[in-house]
Amino acid sequence: MRATKKEIRDPAVLAGLLRHCPVGRLGTVGADGSPMIKPLSFVYLDGDIYFHSAREGEKMDDVKRDARVCFEIDLPAGYVRSDASPCRAGYRYQSVIVKGRALVVEDRETRLRALRALMEKYQPEGGYGPFPEDKLALTAVVRIAIDHISGKQDLR
Repeated sequence: MRATKKEIRDPAVLAGLLRHCPVGRLGTVGADGSPMIKPLSFVYLDGDIYFHSAREGEKMDDVKRDARVCFEIDLPAGYVRSDASPCRAGYRYQSVIVKGRALVVEDRETRLRALRALMEKYQPEGGYGPFPEDKLALTAVVRIAIDHISGKQDLR
């Protein structure tokens, strides 16, 4: 990282950002070698990132063909206006970038645990009932095993 003064070094801060950010962006390699980015709902659980998907589609094709992925989140803190020089304007933010491997989860209990964690994150008040078996059969759960994580912020 070029701007080391902006680097987030505290693992607890990185984990907190991953737990609270509502949207992540998954970067994969497409069939023709071109990069692809998809926004998605996700949960940070036990040091890994989980998301769900239809079992078939571009995202799943990419993950099955090449497990190497990049995952990004960012939390904007606000825009700082400049009234003197455009160079003084800027955006305040925190962001995390993960490099890792996307692995389709087959174990039923792990799948259910990840899906429950997703629901708890996005609907903490509960009230959603059990997961229907027919929907579970159509749903893929993917775990991103983190190989490298970095964070950056500008909150000044």
